[in-house]
Amino acid sequence: MGRRLLASLGIVVGLILASFVAAAAYTALKSPLQTTPNSNLTPENCSPGPCANVNGYQIWISKVRLEHDVVRMTVKFQNSSSATHASPEDLQLIDEGRRASNLITDATGCKTWTRHDFEGGALYGPLDVCFRVSNTTPPFILHWSPDVGAFCCQKDITIWPS
Repeated sequence: MGRRLLASLGIVVGLILASFVAAAAYTALKSPLQTTPNSNLTPENCSPGPCANVNGYQIWISKVRLEHDVVRMTVKFQNSSSATHASPEDLQLIDEGRRASNLITDATGCKTWTRHDFEGGALYGPLDVCFRVSNTTPPFILHWSPDVGAFCCQKDITIWPS
């Protein structure tokens, strides 16, 4: 009888813990992306700005312009890090309303690219990319999540249309 009670108690505790984990995961997925804008458009270890350097993996942003609700820009990458690729999924644009958007291809001149493997200081780009925003008030934040390890490195780059 004591063994059954202990087993039942273990199952109940396990179910309670599983429900807490599920609730935390659901909350994390539903909450907006938290970002802190960079105050400096030319971070250390890269120039000209706006740009970012994550452990030897660099991104440069140029020709930022706003056309109606589409933010257009040119990006270029250089990889001297442990990352192996550039991917369109690594980029999101966050508007003043804190809404994140992925690359779009449904506007004229807006393109994407397929995952590009490169390393050893190789360059990739320039690539013309676009994002649709809900709030057209600048500045915008380009959120970059390069694949440099499971627990490493995301950068928020503040950009202004010219």
